[in-house]
Formats: sequence, C-alpha cells, structure tokens
Amino acid sequence: MDISKQVALVTGSNRGLGLHLAKELLSRGAKVYAGARDPESVNLPGAIPLQLDITNDNSITSAIGVAGDVTLLINNAGSSTGAELLDGDMSRIHLEMDTHFFGTLSMIRAFAPIIEKNGGGAILNILSVLSWFSLGGASAYSAAKSAEWSLTNSLRLTLAPKNIRVAGLHVGFMDTDMTAKVQAPKVNPTEVAKLAIDGIENDGYEIVADETSQKVLRDLSGGVHTMYPQLFTK
Repeated sequence: MDISKQVALVTGSNRGLGLHLAKELLSRGAKVYAGARDPESVNLPGAIPLQLDITNDNSITSAIGVAGDVTLLINNAGSSTGAELLDGDMSRIHLEMDTHFFGTLSMIRAFAPIIEKNGGGAILNILSVLSWFSLGGASAYSAAKSAEWSLTNSLRLTLAPKNIRVAGLHVGFMDTDMTAKVQAPKVNPTEVAKLAIDGIENDGYEIVADETSQKVLRDLSGGVHTMYPQLFTK
C-alpha cells in the first residue's frame, strides 16, 4: 500500500499512540482525519480534526458524512479503567468492552463499506500483548483486548474479498499518559507508530511491535504451563 495515496482516519488521535500514528501518516504524505471526542483537543498541523466518539452511533454516523473518502481506518481509541473481572465495578467492565470491542466493531461496520466504495484499503486495529496474556491485574482490559483480537481475526476473513486488509498491532507498555503510573519497561510510541505504518505499507496482517509481544507470541504454543508457570508451583 502506498501510504502517500491514502486517506486515513485515526481514532483517539489527540494524544498517546494515536497522535504519533497521525504524525507518521502525515509525514508520509497521507491525508489524515484526527478523530477525538473533543476535536478542539487535536493539535496537529496538517490533520483534519474530526469529532468522534466510537461508543456513540450518532457520532460515527456524523463522521461518515465528513470523512467519506477514507481508505485507511486505524482503530486506536481506547480506555483503561483498571477494573478486575471478579470484583470490579461492572460499569467500568462494560466501558472496556464498549470501547475496545463494540466501539471497534461499530467503526468497522460503518467504514468498511466506505473503504470498499473507495476502491479498497486497510484497517489497523491497535491491540495489545494483553490480548494474548493476562498479568493478573486490570483483567477487564485484557478480556476486552482478547475480544478485539478475535474480532480482528474474523473480520480479516470477511473483508479480504472486498479488497480490505485487516491488520492487528500487538504491543506491550508504551511511554504514554495511559501508562504513567506503570512501573515497567516501556517502548517509545514514536517507534511503534513507525513500525505500525511500515506494517500497513508492507501489506502485513500482524504487527508485533516489541520484544515483550514477540516473546508472548512464541510462548502461546506452550499452553497454560508456559504462559502461567505460577499455577504449577507448590
């Protein structure tokens, strides 16, 4: 895919990885709609601010009316409530699923016909290493990301005949405001954005952006014993 010829929509692009993705796309010559719930929070010269709440159907419909020329959709908008599945606030658990699963699904259902009409293109879902692996905390986030990974797998099969490639980006902790309180090694979101757009440009289906994600991907074949050895200690 020639990025310089694409019209991209990046959700949640007013900060964090979304901002870096939008910058990277602009640097490669793409037209970029910068989606955010508050478009006035978008401060990125060259991008077109777009009011967009992916959990609100009316907001998505309005976005279609503005961004009808999109050929590349990047589903980046996210939430991180810290909720646990067993005893967390159910409203926070619903928010994780409404954002990462239902919000992503709503965006794809709305924009896939647009991308097809415009001659085809690509969709990139920003996933997480936590879609493959649970650390035992913030388990609602992991569950929502796992659901989004399954969604990605299903829709890449459905949309391939329509000339729409669906890719997923897996990455661990990044140095953004969302992980400001996390005490762990973090990767640079600027580098992740470059890897992500490289992956789209090279027609990739799966982009594994850091060593942590690469290790977990290798460990998946080892099953529960490899993924969670603490369960087998006495």
